[in-house]
Amino acid sequence: MSGDQVSIGSLLQQIFGFSGPSATGGFDTIAHLASSAWLWISVVGYLLSIVALVIIIYATIRLYEVRKREDEYYGTLVLAPERAGSSPRWTHIQTLIGSTSPSEWREAIIEADIMLDDMLTRQGYSGEGVGEKLRQVERSDFATLGDAQEAHGVRNRVAHQGSAYDLSQTLAQRTIARYEAVFREFGAI
Repeated sequence: MSGDQVSIGSLLQQIFGFSGPSATGGFDTIAHLASSAWLWISVVGYLLSIVALVIIIYATIRLYEVRKREDEYYGTLVLAPERAGSSPRWTHIQTLIGSTSPSEWREAIIEADIMLDDMLTRQGYSGEGVGEKLRQVERSDFATLGDAQEAHGVRNRVAHQGSAYDLSQTLAQRTIARYEAVFREFGAI
């Protein structure tokens, strides 16, 4: 054998365990070469699978971090509830109820009822007016439901009877206090 054949033969023997043509023909050699090639393909496949698994785990962790930052950035904006005196509407109602004029007491009650209507709409209740919205409310969801219903009843008498309804300052203040209890329960003031 020549020097080139020896070096190729020894190289094949070192890599594949291949020693050259056998007496039985090339089938044993081809089978041996194919099994050696399959071994290398399997090893490379496993290595690529491990690399792919590491990439998937890394991408999943990064995706989780990105979603967490998105939730922080785009999450629901929670506003602090308005405090008594900070709501211009409530301040106006307080000013009206503090006066000595029955017409301003009536206006305070009507304004408070409008504010209640807006609050109920924001809470997701629908209907023609406050009365219909209050009928949809579950007692377990609304601790001050009785206060809201009584205050709305006074508002109805004030609105429908007008100045013919004898509204005392005590009743007006109690009615506004009932509205206040409702607004405080839901953080409207």
